[in-house]
Amino acid sequence: MRIGTGLGERSGGSVRLRYLRVAVAAVFAGLLLTVAAGARPAPVRVGVVLKALDNPFFVAMYEGARAEAARREVIASFRAPSDLDDIEGQAARARTLVRSGKSDCYVVNPINGTNVVPAFRGSPQPVVNVDSPLDRPAAKRAGMRVLTYIGTDDAAAGALAAAEMARAVGGPGEVALLAGNRDSRNSALRLSGFSRAAAGTGLRIVARIVADYDRAKAQLAARRVLQEHPRVAGFFAANDVMALGIADVLEALGKAHAVEVIGVDAIPEALDAVRSGLLTATVAQYPYAMGRMAIEACVAASRHKTLPVRVNAPIVLVTKRNLGAVAAAFPLPPRGFDDPFARLLR
Repeated sequence: MRIGTGLGERSGGSVRLRYLRVAVAAVFAGLLLTVAAGARPAPVRVGVVLKALDNPFFVAMYEGARAEAARREVIASFRAPSDLDDIEGQAARARTLVRSGKSDCYVVNPINGTNVVPAFRGSPQPVVNVDSPLDRPAAKRAGMRVLTYIGTDDAAAGALAAAEMARAVGGPGEVALLAGNRDSRNSALRLSGFSRAAAGTGLRIVARIVADYDRAKAQLAARRVLQEHPRVAGFFAANDVMALGIADVLEALGKAHAVEVIGVDAIPEALDAVRSGLLTATVAQYPYAMGRMAIEACVAASRHKTLPVRVNAPIVLVTKRNLGAVAAAFPLPPRGFDDPFARLLR
């Protein structure tokens, strides 16, 4: 049997030819649609476990992660405890998220190094650790696949603060340090970085007090320091919330601008306090950038990219001298920063 192809064929053959051409075109178009659909990967599903969103630092991290998830069409599920002391609450939320089995990758910002680790026991999915480091031996024993850590070089942040404190004090002086939670590795590294950098500058550390990252507790600590060391020249606090608590007390006692106060985080209220002179400086961390990079890392992991073991998030010392540039660029740094995950995704 021959299918007509010439102009001289009878009308029946021409009709059959046209039908065949339409059928072939339809099948081919269907194949193209199937290939196109197959070429578009399913959205990456990311489970994000953060610290409490009653702190503006972690709100910024959430906003960075949410914005990047929207940009990359990632399906992100966020969980956070009621407050920074809710260790069990964070662990419970992480456990519920993992048991749902709906995440291809997890972003974890733990309250301490071990509280959420049991929630991931037996989970085969990759984990991106952000801001507060997991206890790596404990995570390994639980079988967690921690691919990368994204966070501030806290010792470097403390060293920046010490250099600015020495400059601001301008000679020998007594300094008090306020720590966050007792088991906070971030806080410990910031204070140790400050202490090492302060050695030989004339600064003498006369007090170290744990104030749990809390403003009211920092106020009590500041009053205690001022009573015991009335000639104290400066305070360094492991976060801005505590630094603002110190500034509250100094202002109430009429000592604002007479005692130097430096914090860490560059939350909006701290930037306002730097502008007014209630704070000498703050070391800006960029939680928005951390959240953004964490989502990028999960997307890169889903594409089987090899992730760097550690990525230092940007930090910037903020004083009145550069406040305008920092504020204009907020919530990102005033200059570019290294983002290896963005390079992996190009």
